[in-house]
Amino acid sequence: MSEPFVFDPRCGLCKSPFGAAACGTAITFHCRPLASEAFTHCALVMHREFSDQWEERELLQDGVDGERIRFSLSMRAPAEPDLVWYHFRFWRDDGTGCDLDKTGYRSDGQIDPWQLTVYQESRTPGWFGSGVIYQIFPDRFCRLPTDKADPAGLVGSRWVHQSWLETPEWRPDPDGEVRNRDFFGGSLRGIASKLPYLAELGVSTLYLNPIFESASNHRYNTADYTKVDPMLGTEEDLRTLCEQAHELGMRVILDGVFNHTGSQSLYFNADGFYPSLGAAQSQESPYFGWYTFHPWPDDYDAWWGIRTLPAVREDCPGYVDYIIDNPDSIIRRWLRCGVDGWRLDVADELPDWFIEKIRNAMEETNADSFLLGEVWEDASNKIAYSQRRRYLLGRELHGVMNYPFRTALLAYLRGGNAADFQEAMETIRENYPPAAFYSALNFLGTHDTPRILTVLGADHVPETKEERAAYRLSPTERARGEALTRLAALVLFAFPGAPMIYYGDEAGMEGFEDPFNRGTFPWGNQPLELRQWFSLLGYLRRSRPSLSRGRFRWLCASGPLLAFARETESERTVLVTNAGQEVRTLTLPWHWAPPQDLLTGQVYPAGDGLLTLTLPPRTGLLLS
Repeated sequence: MSEPFVFDPRCGLCKSPFGAAACGTAITFHCRPLASEAFTHCALVMHREFSDQWEERELLQDGVDGERIRFSLSMRAPAEPDLVWYHFRFWRDDGTGCDLDKTGYRSDGQIDPWQLTVYQESRTPGWFGSGVIYQIFPDRFCRLPTDKADPAGLVGSRWVHQSWLETPEWRPDPDGEVRNRDFFGGSLRGIASKLPYLAELGVSTLYLNPIFESASNHRYNTADYTKVDPMLGTEEDLRTLCEQAHELGMRVILDGVFNHTGSQSLYFNADGFYPSLGAAQSQESPYFGWYTFHPWPDDYDAWWGIRTLPAVREDCPGYVDYIIDNPDSIIRRWLRCGVDGWRLDVADELPDWFIEKIRNAMEETNADSFLLGEVWEDASNKIAYSQRRRYLLGRELHGVMNYPFRTALLAYLRGGNAADFQEAMETIRENYPPAAFYSALNFLGTHDTPRILTVLGADHVPETKEERAAYRLSPTERARGEALTRLAALVLFAFPGAPMIYYGDEAGMEGFEDPFNRGTFPWGNQPLELRQWFSLLGYLRRSRPSLSRGRFRWLCASGPLLAFARETESERTVLVTNAGQEVRTLTLPWHWAPPQDLLTGQVYPAGDGLLTLTLPPRTGLLLS
């Protein structure tokens, strides 16, 4: 490790423990300015954001280290969860001095402080972060010959594709709207029939996009929270899926969309499809208080102004009771049905207290259930609608979707510097409580992003949607995309957190944005080599404790070369990758027996405490 300059919170010489601190735990700070600076005093200046308290504590000068003097302070973290922003102030006996923040010394009063996350210790179910997640878009995964896929009499003007192989409809209707009313007929029974396939991939948790009755194929515009969409099956089919998954050691997580409903819903009922009165029909509707009209009935708050997605008032007592508090609330009833957790769609749109109530209800119903949140940025310091969020402070989410991981990994694989990937991930590791970091949902793609094979393989992005709909990778593009996808998956499965496969990535599915990234699974036409790669990674993740729950340590992050270790007391696994287009050589400290690559079985010679590896372009190793 290079000599830190004065203070580096990621260095054990300057701060311990690393990263976030549990409430009331001991924290030690050391500042090490050059003796030539002649500073005689040093103070830690802290601002606790949520309690809005400022505090200054002087460090004691307690030693000399070569050309540096050391100032030290031991203190307790605040007793309540908070975000603490801190910097240091140095001064001399004559009164001169300066501040020290993330940018270095400064005297302009403009401070860029460090962040200390102070969290409440609480139980996080270990099965999520140590497992392998598989995301399924239910309409597009598997349709059985016995599935009728009949939309007659259902909410919304639905229609069903004649062939499973057709492209999802992307063209606007005669009114200029893309309504997502085209269906392929995938079902819960279809998913259940593929559980053995998923087990072969090493999957331990199924994450299902919304399954409740809805007018659209994505089902994010809920029509009835109490019913499984009839085209997917029945409540009994969901129970059976959960039971069969549990028998294979798998869990099931549902997507909860609680910031808005559909305009075509039991609750809003804009088109009068449901026989009962909705909020758009009558102010006497039991659901009228769920929504904000100005004035009723034609003008109302909607998610991002999309009129088919009227926003709900989370502070409406009737809505809170329906979704959370009632003994038969939506959160509770589906957990009792056999579901193991919830993923909260657009968590930024939900108040902190609302999320906290959801977690409390979940723990009362099933103490081992897991609460995941959709947050696209660093969730430890996210500001949404001018409010600093408290997602990871111990009372709300267990974990979040790790979009920063995807962003940083793709940048590295597309020619970026591994050091930038390291910096981005160290920021997350430093800011997140350890349980949240190891429970983050890491992924290469989702229903909201282009397919990973297309992202890494395509030479360009066509300008028009029509061109993107018809685009298929050339053999050269596909070869490059598959090589980089294999490398991306290797990093994904080795990195701390839960690796997630977006359905069909292991089958080589292509596609740019929605709906092209939501095609049907190509059963019987999957590239065997890519699927076997994912299966091998899934097997290693589940069979090696160091990969599923081991400590994390960086070994190299420079240019195209990346290396890190996952370790337990009795096992070590080391990842090494070369994302560049040229052969590279990497030498690592190695004080153990000659390592074997778990991917190929090849053994590499090591001696004199060193391991030298020659890495072909766009390849990686997983050493034991």
